[in-house]
Amino acid sequence: MKRWLGPLLVLGVAATIGWYATLAAAPQVIMARAWDRLAEQAGVNRMTHSPLVTASRQTIVRPSPDLAYSVCAFDLSDAPLAIHAQPVPGHYWSLTVFDHQTNVAFVASDRDSKGAPVDIVLATAGQQVPVGVQRIDLHADKGVALIRVLVNSRETFDSVREYRNQSWCRPVG
Repeated sequence: MKRWLGPLLVLGVAATIGWYATLAAAPQVIMARAWDRLAEQAGVNRMTHSPLVTASRQTIVRPSPDLAYSVCAFDLSDAPLAIHAQPVPGHYWSLTVFDHQTNVAFVASDRDSKGAPVDIVLATAGQQVPVGVQRIDLHADKGVALIRVLVNSRETFDSVREYRNQSWCRPVG
């Protein structure tokens, strides 16, 4: 029995290290794949307003068919990024910024803004932003900003689109 103790201990340590490495790396790998797909389809540092999701048209796994998505895959390596989220009256909406590890760096919704637009600037350390703007500091250059609007019925989608098209993201400067 003693001769199995050493190999079992080595196996346990290796399994623990493998498990931890997987947990540590998974968010970055997931976000890198998602960022690449979104950047390829929609471009970088620009807001794209997608049509309602169907089973045959989905970029991200398991999107909600009740939500209209607007997405901005961003890269802050050249400049900070300004984001403007236009509220959609009578509809739940939210703006969420995810960093390179899928962490939520910022979130605001219709309940937070009370009908006013949300304007933020994403920046990394050392980048200058205009005075008076809400600065959101990120530890890495890449991430995704996502606006979701609850579409009460497919018949209201055109009126929702009118407001969504007023939301944008673009480099500062």
